[in-house]
Amino acid sequence: MGSHRRLAPSGFDRGASTALCVMSAAAAALGVAPATATPHDDTRAKVDRLYEEAEKATEAYNRADERADKLRDQVGAAQDRIARQQERINSMRDAVGSLAGAQYRSGGLDPSLALLLSDDPADYLDKAATLARISARQAGELRDLQEAMRELAQDRAEVAGTLAELEKSRKAVASHKRIVERKLAQARRLLNSLTETDRAAYGRASRSGRDFMPDFGSAVPPSGRAAAALAAAHSALGKPYVWGANGPSGFDCSGLIQWSYAQAGVSLPRTSQAQRYAGRQVPVSEAQPGDVVTYRDDASHVGMYVGNGQVIHAPYPGAPVRYDPVGMMPGATVTRV
Repeated sequence: MGSHRRLAPSGFDRGASTALCVMSAAAAALGVAPATATPHDDTRAKVDRLYEEAEKATEAYNRADERADKLRDQVGAAQDRIARQQERINSMRDAVGSLAGAQYRSGGLDPSLALLLSDDPADYLDKAATLARISARQAGELRDLQEAMRELAQDRAEVAGTLAELEKSRKAVASHKRIVERKLAQARRLLNSLTETDRAAYGRASRSGRDFMPDFGSAVPPSGRAAAALAAAHSALGKPYVWGANGPSGFDCSGLIQWSYAQAGVSLPRTSQAQRYAGRQVPVSEAQPGDVVTYRDDASHVGMYVGNGQVIHAPYPGAPVRYDPVGMMPGATVTRV
C-alpha cells in the first residue's frame, strides 16, 4: 500500500530499527533487484499503488458516512422537537380560542381576539394601541404563542438546511464508494493478469510470516484501557480486511482501531485522520503497546503498536489483520489515547 521505507533510527523496542517495509518492496522481498525489474514487478507496484489509493478513498468514505450518521441523528432530534413544539402551539391556540369563545358569549367577539386567532399573531402585537383592549392574561398568552411559532419556524428552517447537508453527504458517500470499488477492481484485474506463480509470489511477499504471534518484548501498555484495546486487537488477528467495516467480523484499518478501543469502553472517531488527534501525541521513540500509529502525511493508514517494533493492522483487501514492522510505511506518528 504505497511506497514504504524504514523509519529513522529511534528508541523503539529492539528490532524496530531493522524493520523492513513490505508492501512497496514486494519486488525486493521476491529477491528481484531493481536493476533487473520485470514487467511483473511493475504490475505489482501498480497493484500496491491502487491499494493505497483505494485506502485513501475508503477513509474519505468513512468520513462522509460518519458525517451522514451525525446529520441523520440531528434531523431526527430536530423533528422530534418540532413535533413537541407543534403540540404546544396547538394547545396554546386552544386556550386562546377558549378565551375568545367566552368573550363572545359575554357580549360579542372583541376585534382584538379576532386578530389573535389569525394565522399571524404578530400582526396583532405590532398594533400597540390594540394591546390596551385585551387583558394582561390574553396579552401574555399571545406573546407566548408568537414566541413558540417563531421558534417553530426557526427549527423548521434549520432542519431544511440540515437535510440539504445530509443529501450532500449521502452523495459524497456514494462517490467515494464508487472510487474505492473502481480502484479495487483495477487491482484485481492487474493481479489476475499475472501468472499463477507470480500471484502466489506476490501473496507470499505481502503476507508470509506475519499472521503469527511475534515476540512483543517486555514493554507494557501505559494504561488499562490501552491494555484492553490491545487485547481486542490481538483477538482480531486473521479477520479479513473489508473496506468500510469496523467489526467484529471484518475491518478496514481505522475500523480495527475504533472497534478495539470500543471494547475498552473508549469511543474513538471513525477515520484514521481523526484518530491521529484522538489523544496525546508522543515521539515515535516513546511508543508503547496500545498506542495508535498513523502513517503517511495524510494519515490515511493506521495501526496499533504492540511492542518490539511491531504493529497490528488491517492492511488491504486480501490480506487479513496481521502484524507488520512498525516501519512498514513512511510518515509514522504515534498517539496515546
